[in-house]
Amino acid sequence: MVAANPAHSTWYVERFREMAAQGRDLDGEARLVDAMLARGSRVLDAGCGPGRVGAALAARGHTVVGVDVDPVLIGAAEADHAGSTWLVGDLTELDLPARGVAEPFDLVVCAGNVMTFLAEGTSGEVLRRLAAHLAPQGRIVLGFGAGRGYTPDDLAADAAGADLREDLRLGTWDLRPFTSESDFLVTVLSRA
Repeated sequence: MVAANPAHSTWYVERFREMAAQGRDLDGEARLVDAMLARGSRVLDAGCGPGRVGAALAARGHTVVGVDVDPVLIGAAEADHAGSTWLVGDLTELDLPARGVAEPFDLVVCAGNVMTFLAEGTSGEVLRRLAAHLAPQGRIVLGFGAGRGYTPDDLAADAAGADLREDLRLGTWDLRPFTSESDFLVTVLSRA
């Protein structure tokens, strides 16, 4: 995306800064994730972008590590949301212990259509890498547009290949059920 539009990352950062300044509710994902966690849990924000979801979880008392492949987005997360760890990294190569980050994580959140932006054929590897960073009872929460080329069936196959099971499927971050008409998918995965 950045290759096609070099200004995309800067636009994305400013878009969310502007929405925050307008008082828009940007914490829907964080509210759902927070409800699933004990206070002080460890959270990996995979594909964290400028840190919006991770920062909201940190504000709720969790320890957050965010990873994104885009250095511009990580720079914005560091500038706007001090106190958490923000790292540039490719989710297909995710190995946080090798970078000195303690594990495991109680929950991995992957919001913002990250799964649909991955290079073709890498989603299974990303799920394996995310699962490898989970505590034994940990969960992965994914959210992405259902009509963006990565289907619920694709996700189910990738999850099975990563020894994960789907515990819950929703159509929105505000707990509406997933139906054949849903244009968004939120799913909760845990170890099989």
